[in-house]
Amino acid sequence: MSQTLGAIGFDADDTLWHNERFFKLTQERFAELLEPYADTSDLDARLMQAEMRNLRHYGFGIKGFVLSMIETALDVTDRRVPGGVIANLIAAGQDMLQHPIDLLPHAKDAVRAAKVHAPVLLITKGDLLDQERKLAQSGLGELFDGIEIVSDKQQHVFARIFESFGGATAGMMIGNSMKSDVLPMIDAGGFGVFVPHDLKWDFEEAQPPHDHPRYAEIPDLGALSEHLRQVT
Repeated sequence: MSQTLGAIGFDADDTLWHNERFFKLTQERFAELLEPYADTSDLDARLMQAEMRNLRHYGFGIKGFVLSMIETALDVTDRRVPGGVIANLIAAGQDMLQHPIDLLPHAKDAVRAAKVHAPVLLITKGDLLDQERKLAQSGLGELFDGIEIVSDKQQHVFARIFESFGGATAGMMIGNSMKSDVLPMIDAGGFGVFVPHDLKWDFEEAQPPHDHPRYAEIPDLGALSEHLRQVT
């Protein structure tokens, strides 16, 4: 059964361009810096706990990640971490904020293919300045009919965004996060298309709704054009 789509939304980080791998590299550097001063066997778990606590204060993005690293460093060393280590963590975060954008395969073609069917929206969360920088460097900005940088992705957020395009029931969201892109869009009444990425942040893990008629998974963005032809 064909469906007329009012708008198609794309996630940004690890859907259109690489992102998580820079967090992983910085996290490895974090462990190297702290190894002389603390037991790092559970460092990843301690950092994750700090990130979860701090989401309500700092939101998503690199700045909150760096502050959580500093908090964790103070915690695991009983506040004895040298100032030089803190300086290196800040420098690592600054490097992340300046890293060139690397588009994922088929990203530009996928956005162009979606535009054939409906207006396309970029819907991403994270730090405003950093996401604006990445979008500008990506070369994809001019393709989008709307850009939404939000503090979190929840059902009511998608309902608000798609309201101007015939409502969420006429919308589709495409992304690599089951928790943030797919499930809340389906809960809002729309289509959720999961595009898996090799690297995952544990926070974004969730069970896929395999039996839901508005759920789909494609192997990569190169398969989006055919999926849209089937839906519309």
